[in-house]
Amino acid sequence: MRLTPEHEAFRATVRALVDHEINPAVDAWEAEGAFPAHELFPRLAEVGLLGLEYDPAYGGGGADHYYTLVACEELGRVHAAGVSMAIGVQNSMATPSLATFGSPELQAQFLAPALAGRAVAAIAVTEPGAGSDVAALTTRAERDGDEWVITGTKTYITNGQQADWVCLLARTSSEGGYRGLSQIIVPTATPGFRVARTLDKLGNRSSDTAELALDAVRVPVANTIGTPGRGFEQQMRQFVTERLTAAYTVAAQCRHALERTRTYLEARETFGSPLADKQYVAFTMAELSAKVDLLVSHNHQCADDVVAGLDVTRGATVAKLTAGRLAREVADLCLQFHGGLGYMEENWTARFFRDMRLVSIGAGADEVMLKVLARLEGYPA
Repeated sequence: MRLTPEHEAFRATVRALVDHEINPAVDAWEAEGAFPAHELFPRLAEVGLLGLEYDPAYGGGGADHYYTLVACEELGRVHAAGVSMAIGVQNSMATPSLATFGSPELQAQFLAPALAGRAVAAIAVTEPGAGSDVAALTTRAERDGDEWVITGTKTYITNGQQADWVCLLARTSSEGGYRGLSQIIVPTATPGFRVARTLDKLGNRSSDTAELALDAVRVPVANTIGTPGRGFEQQMRQFVTERLTAAYTVAAQCRHALERTRTYLEARETFGSPLADKQYVAFTMAELSAKVDLLVSHNHQCADDVVAGLDVTRGATVAKLTAGRLAREVADLCLQFHGGLGYMEENWTARFFRDMRLVSIGAGADEVMLKVLARLEGYPA
């Protein structure tokens, strides 16, 4: 992969935004339990961070996939993972199906405002009784003339409290399992739609996460993304995008954490010399850095494959599984090498430790990634 001067100029723009406009505010956002998405997202749109690869007709950038890679790597330098995760939801989780399969009318009504930062989007798949097993979801959309009447509960919804619309996966026919599911755009101002509660999380606290309740919510059948009954396939494709971009971000988060830890190790003296001089510390840091390099190289190969138009399902799955495990290892060692200071909430390591634990759960748990890989390898899963 070879990035052009234009890619690097974009990187510099995103880095300046992160350093000067996002990171100075993250401590306050963490304390408040949410960041002001309706204030931040228009600013992201101004620098071209929303909808990089989408059709310019609806406000997208029409850019190649390398710009997405660069954006994710720079957002990995945000000092609160909840913010970068919420931006990822807007870019890579709630909007890909709409951008790929949505009608021109749906794209004009919902995608264009999202890419301009005027509307906050969320993805509503998980339910109290259906997480990794998407086929087990029970939220139903019954057709009544030209409307869907939707009833059910969705949970762990990032951006759920602030969202203007959600990309919702619901059962639209009596067919069981993976069949009969459809993706539907549901404006949150629709009667019968409410935020049942805001969830109190271990980490990623600057991102609001909600449980949503839908009680006979009526939306036009025209709000269906793509073909009714094909929602599962469309959602699986959307998951691939989500997992790949998450791995891009996590690799950068790990690298940035190791850089910050190295700075501390070089300054902190024990037994008459810097901690960085201790062989165990140096070897462990070097090994973790090498592991991050391998993930970055894999990510870059995946980016090349996306640009070449190849199927990246396996590559994205490997990246997501590796990123989740590596993030936990890096977070644990960074905290350990800071000693007692690392355990204090006043130090960045405590937040990083809490934030990184989600990577092995969200967007498909490690066990789901292994199941996908086993099937791709031809093993019974």
